[in-house]
Amino acid sequence: MSEAARERLVIGRITGCYGIKGWVRIHSFTEPMENFLEFKGVKVQRRGGYEAIEFDQGRRQGKGLVAHIRGVDDRDLAETFQGLEVSVDSAALPELEDGDYYWHQLQGLQVWCHTDDGQVLLGAVDYLIETGANDVLVVEPCEGSIDQRERLIPWLPGTTVRQVDVESGRIEVDWFPED
Repeated sequence: MSEAARERLVIGRITGCYGIKGWVRIHSFTEPMENFLEFKGVKVQRRGGYEAIEFDQGRRQGKGLVAHIRGVDDRDLAETFQGLEVSVDSAALPELEDGDYYWHQLQGLQVWCHTDDGQVLLGAVDYLIETGANDVLVVEPCEGSIDQRERLIPWLPGTTVRQVDVESGRIEVDWFPED
């Protein structure tokens, strides 16, 4: 499979340098954040392509992570990585149990609800928000949706979220179209 055909997922961003020996600061998008350091086969995108890198050391530091990129042993070279996103092949993600989903799997799915008149398309999942209590689906209008309103729908499986079918591209929710 070609690099272009493979789905790459961003797991973090290099936000700056740490010290003078080639270490970098990382903002991890994984949960928990330390999982970032467990991934192998990470790449950064620059100069129009993907460049493989390897973190040979890393640890939690303050509210984030710091790590050393193999072969990068001075601050000047480490600075060339600042601002780059770190990604992995989607196949590198661990398998989830039934009923669990990665956020990227939910993005783009159509959100439907039942009304007295039948099923109504509310829109499509644009992204998710982590609120602490529960995650929230941000549903944007799409072709065929009942109106042009953005909706924030709590991700509460079994309550608000009735069914998810990634293969057919749809989520069924118990929600009021007027809300």
